[in-house]
Amino acid sequence: MKTSLEKNFLRDLYKRITSDEITLTSNNISRQPVHVVYGGADKFKFDVSAKLGKFALKTLTEYAGNYRAFFEALGNPVSDISETVYERIIEKLKREPVEDYRVDFEDGFGTRPDEEEDKSAEFVARETAKGIFENSLPPFFGIRIKPLTNEFKERAVRTLDIYLTTLLSETSGKLPYNFLVTLPKITSAGQIAVLVELLKKFEEINSLPKGSIKFEMMIETPQVIFNEKGEYGLHALISASEGRCFAAHFGAYDFTSSLDISAKNQTLDHSICNFVRSVMKIAFAGTGMFLSDGATNILPVPKFRNENLTDEEKKINRELIFKAWRTSFKDINHSLNSGIYQGWDLHPAQIPVRYAAVYSFFLDELRSASERLRNFIYKAAQVSLSGNVFDDAASAQALLNFFARGLNCGAFTDAEIKQTGLTSEEIKTKSFVKILESGK
Repeated sequence: MKTSLEKNFLRDLYKRITSDEITLTSNNISRQPVHVVYGGADKFKFDVSAKLGKFALKTLTEYAGNYRAFFEALGNPVSDISETVYERIIEKLKREPVEDYRVDFEDGFGTRPDEEEDKSAEFVARETAKGIFENSLPPFFGIRIKPLTNEFKERAVRTLDIYLTTLLSETSGKLPYNFLVTLPKITSAGQIAVLVELLKKFEEINSLPKGSIKFEMMIETPQVIFNEKGEYGLHALISASEGRCFAAHFGAYDFTSSLDISAKNQTLDHSICNFVRSVMKIAFAGTGMFLSDGATNILPVPKFRNENLTDEEKKINRELIFKAWRTSFKDINHSLNSGIYQGWDLHPAQIPVRYAAVYSFFLDELRSASERLRNFIYKAAQVSLSGNVFDDAASAQALLNFFARGLNCGAFTDAEIKQTGLTSEEIKTKSFVKILESGK
């Protein structure tokens, strides 16, 4: 058969394709937490997770003692999964109420005298060490330092230094499981590069494995979306992270504030927030970094707190709690529908709503998604036998990821996973190829 293209020409052409190809990666940590709870460094104790769980459960049962009352409070129609969701929320709050916790030395702590922050950094480190020994820390844990801006860079580095030095001394070089450092208010890739160098140095000094200290970046300034040259900025942050970035968090309120959006309009469903989320989804796709949405800033806090409340005061409290719950429920569902599976919770009474939204999201699709995955596995097996090409692997992979997320957070039980025709262990591999190779 005759061809027109010369071999030398084709060889050079293929080299260009190879050199330009971007390799997509996946996060080597199979689980993403559904939320991160922030708390000021001055309030942190080693058993914070259990305390938050008790508070969350008390609020849930006090204001919505059964599943009907809870879903009516959320403004969501009661369905055939509502009772199951409610029961699983209670079980979750008793077993693992917080999936990720960040001790905050930034907005939640404020600007204090250096001596006070020094002492707090040391105290938090000792409490962290106690949490490691008592096995009381959540599955993901870390600290948020101040930004690496000219104003706060020295304070941010000093706090990180005191904290890590004290912690590693107390634990003989052991870090909490899934430990993360959160960097806020990033304005340039250079700040990411500085943090990466700091983390490398801590690993070197303390003989830690390379890459063992990971961080998260916060997207909350317009400068990182488009720089002063009008260039798209997020890829520079990704490159500067050198594979150490676990997740990128959207700081909605700092971002909208910087664009002069009035306080009453600073909501997670504002058009600007939708735009930034879309940009982040595209920029971070295939990088292996997870994405997290921001927080609902309307908190479920009662107005009256005295013991002997009047009926009118109880009514006002209930309406305030329910309004905040409905707002959170709406915001979390907006994130989930946008393909963002993590967000911030700022108050323990928001946690039951987090699990209500997440569990409902997964259980609503359990039956249809199970059937689709069974069909994918069956068709793939038939295609393998006939030698044809199976072109729906990407869709099947998305379904595997869906079930893995639901299983990790407690939305699905092992029995429900079996409806897919797979085991929980197979789902957790998140590998469609491996499942097919096993002969399913």
